[in-house]
Amino acid sequence: AAMNGQPGVMMSITKIGYTNTLELVGRIRDYIDRKNAVLAGSGLKLTLTDDQTIPTRQALSVMQNNAAIGLLLVLGFCWLFLGSRIAALVALGVVFSVAGAFVILDAVGSTLNVSVLLGIVIVLGMLVDDAVVIVEATYFRMERGMAALDAALDALREVGLPVSAAVSTTIAAFLPLMLLTGIVGKFMFVIPFVVTVGLAVSLIEAFWMLPAHVSALGRRAISHSKTQRLRERGTHWVRLKYTRMLIRVMRYPVRYLGLALALFIGAGAAVGAGWVKFQFFAFDPIRLYYVNVDMPADAPLEETLRQAQVVEARVRSELRAGEARSVISLAGVQFTETEVLYGDQYGQIAVSLNPAKPGMRGLDAIIEDMREMVTSTPGRATISFLKLSGGPPTAKPISVKVRADDRQELRAAADAVKTIVSRIPGARDVVDNDITGRAELSLKVDVNAARNAGLDPGLVAQLVRLHLDGEVVADLRDQGEKVELRVRAAPRTVVRVEELLDDPIALPSGGITDLGALLIAEEGESLGLIRHWNLRRAITVEADLDPELNNTLSANNELRAEWEKIRARYPNADLDFSGELDDINESLDAMGPLFLLGVGLIYLILAAQFRSYFQPFLILVTVPLAFTGVTLGLLVSGNPMSLYTLYGVIALTGIAVNAAIVLIDAANARRASGMRTLHATLYAARRRVIAILMTTGTTIAGLFSLAFGLAGKSLLWGPVAASIVWGLAFSTVLTLFVVPVLYRFFMRQRRR
Repeated sequence: AAMNGQPGVMMSITKIGYTNTLELVGRIRDYIDRKNAVLAGSGLKLTLTDDQTIPTRQALSVMQNNAAIGLLLVLGFCWLFLGSRIAALVALGVVFSVAGAFVILDAVGSTLNVSVLLGIVIVLGMLVDDAVVIVEATYFRMERGMAALDAALDALREVGLPVSAAVSTTIAAFLPLMLLTGIVGKFMFVIPFVVTVGLAVSLIEAFWMLPAHVSALGRRAISHSKTQRLRERGTHWVRLKYTRMLIRVMRYPVRYLGLALALFIGAGAAVGAGWVKFQFFAFDPIRLYYVNVDMPADAPLEETLRQAQVVEARVRSELRAGEARSVISLAGVQFTETEVLYGDQYGQIAVSLNPAKPGMRGLDAIIEDMREMVTSTPGRATISFLKLSGGPPTAKPISVKVRADDRQELRAAADAVKTIVSRIPGARDVVDNDITGRAELSLKVDVNAARNAGLDPGLVAQLVRLHLDGEVVADLRDQGEKVELRVRAAPRTVVRVEELLDDPIALPSGGITDLGALLIAEEGESLGLIRHWNLRRAITVEADLDPELNNTLSANNELRAEWEKIRARYPNADLDFSGELDDINESLDAMGPLFLLGVGLIYLILAAQFRSYFQPFLILVTVPLAFTGVTLGLLVSGNPMSLYTLYGVIALTGIAVNAAIVLIDAANARRASGMRTLHATLYAARRRVIAILMTTGTTIAGLFSLAFGLAGKSLLWGPVAASIVWGLAFSTVLTLFVVPVLYRFFMRQRRR
């Protein structure tokens, strides 16, 4: 290796499981400082060339800041509707629930990481949902003169069951996500666990601790300040305006239900027409990239290092001041996303960039600005770029295995596939993993020539061994261990194997001849690394994609179509698509059944609560409404549809139904007391609208900062939050009108 033109040795440190990464890097820094103090003046120095805890610290900071802003927004929303004293009680519930979740996480051996913090951010706004509904019901009774304890108990009797059902449906939507397979499932397993634990703890707090706090506070919970009077007038105005709008909608049910259906169909059409971009793995880039230098198989290590240093010089010339932390040339090793390759023909330049600052170029811009200059470096090397991403390790967007039994047909088919891939819009850095063998010289003793020279054929073979591997002439013992004494010719750098044949050999007659005169030499090429996939030889062709020009599904479909046109030329070869496409298919195949499982669990919970097979379907209408909201959000924001967006949609199914649950529960209670369906529907809507707006608002407030990057954006986690925010906001607005209309229509029909 070489760094800044100076020779060096590079060490790559990998931590073992459950090791605190930040603490480990701190210990490494201390070790480097201590050793450099000892090595001062010796010409040696230890340097930390790359520190991948920097993006980890940044990700943690982004998540922590967004969580803090989310908590403030949640509490601010509670204050807006409930006042400072009640909001303080709700805040205590949040603290208790988060603390309880961390205690349980510690008990099961989980560490604090970005995924755990995402789970906390997601559940942050939902932790207060049950408390908000209970407090709102209690507050409603206390305003009408009921004692605090009686109000709390009566509120629990009224909303206890729907609150339990609402929390249970949310848990039911998240729990199946713990069964998700594939790279997404492994990476995000802890998120539904955190959400489930947090909601369970919050339910305990809302049912047992919150009523006690409200009772202890008593009438002091009700403020009579000017702000409180404004708050009461505001909630009254919301109820009045909403009721009038709902009555208008109920007068023309077909028109407004048709509008909702049209929006849903339009959302599906937008996705099908490609208006919504697809980028299934959208990760936060790591400010580290590699320039791969692939030399021919016969290249010695020294030539590979020289070529790597030439490429390094070009890379340095394209970097601006302050952009790079270190630039290192490596020979004999090459790091990839999934493995480490060893061999004299492998070279690599590792470029570690400084943390991004305002005005600094992004990683993609840096690579694209230098691509033409670097890839045109003179020499025998094939040069490509390797960009790393945060998140779970995945293969490249295009990764296809070409399989065949015949070596020549396999190589020809792989070259044809590389040609196809290079023509796909957006494809770049097209490479394969075929490793050709070194030049091989097969030597056989020429018996007749050896005898004519007066030499025994066995002696000639011995001379060849002495030139190459040497011969063991004695055994020694060193502290009881056997040590072989080997004699061989003096080591030297041989560029071509044929040079060995020019070595002079002394003859018994006193003459001299070349070693090659005593041998029969046949030149050839040895086999390199032979890879197999499903019992057949395989070469993997890979390429990156520019997400602005193409996406994984389209690119792989185009590759399939072009291969079908030429596959007759390679009758014994076939393609096996893997890579990111394989990861996508695995995750998508798992998400469908898990979505149905979540919906099924939600249906069972709702059917048990309402003792009806039909009413749960009225509530599940909110699921397509939520999908409509997610699609609208993607169209407005321009964000791509990713697997993490779909993950958020599945989680959203359990959240979106909560508004409909409390709405229908209140309407059922009014109908059970003898009220007509129309009046029961209007009463329930007017009675529950504030609680619905509050629970929706707190959930959105908790995720708003992360979804829109108020404290730093995340391509990995932002889509999850954004899908929930857009879907919940849109579905809640439609739920407040669509569900009452459907409830009135179907309940009236059933009564008839």
